[in-house]
Amino acid sequence: MAEASGGHDLAGKVAVITGSTKGIGRALAEDLVRAGARVVISSRTAADVEQVAAEVSGIGPGEAVGIPCDVREPAACHDLVSGAVARFGRLDIVVNNAGLGRFARIQEMDPADWEVQIRTNLDGVFHVSQAAIPHLVSAGGGWIFNVASLAGRNAFSGGTAYNATKFGLVGMTEAMMLDLRDENIRVSCIMPGSVNTHFFGGEPGPEGAWKLQPEDISRVMMDLLAFPGRALPSKVEIRPSRPPKK
Repeated sequence: MAEASGGHDLAGKVAVITGSTKGIGRALAEDLVRAGARVVISSRTAADVEQVAAEVSGIGPGEAVGIPCDVREPAACHDLVSGAVARFGRLDIVVNNAGLGRFARIQEMDPADWEVQIRTNLDGVFHVSQAAIPHLVSAGGGWIFNVASLAGRNAFSGGTAYNATKFGLVGMTEAMMLDLRDENIRVSCIMPGSVNTHFFGGEPGPEGAWKLQPEDISRVMMDLLAFPGRALPSKVEIRPSRPPKK
């Protein structure tokens, strides 16, 4: 994928997006299908991925299929990637978007909440990426996007585990970029601020209009895919332009 996308015409390209039944992942899946790409929708629940894949397939010239995957399980990560390649014959784009946050001060944090964040936000990225790299190399190169957070450089009380995973993901992404650049695989860290999604468990609504919207983050990644092969924006911070005054 020497010239990653040829603009926003991604016909024939194949993308795997973890955590893509809602929020940022779904917005990107829709944009990729509009651009002609073939997209694998993934989350833990089979019924959700099948429903969303059917809905997304109808919005553009591309195609979407669903493959369930719990990124906490290494074997499931490998099955996700191998399933995508078996279905579409190649792999060009990997988006490590699955993530969660459980917030408590360290003295009050349940060790299980620590572990599930490490396994989802860090281990999942490792296992999906490692499974994908040989296929990206076979395709002549590609792109890996790791969706981190501004919490990857701004700590806050109650963020012991979440900050740890996102700080770690930023460093991991920078090292991956250096490991893979000679394979013609570009790696970028996307660091959003507040996004109007289901992240905190509620339905996103008009009260979150000041926040970034999922399509804003998708647009960043779509624009990066249009960059010429000689250019690598390795880290992008994006935040609401006018958050409420404190």
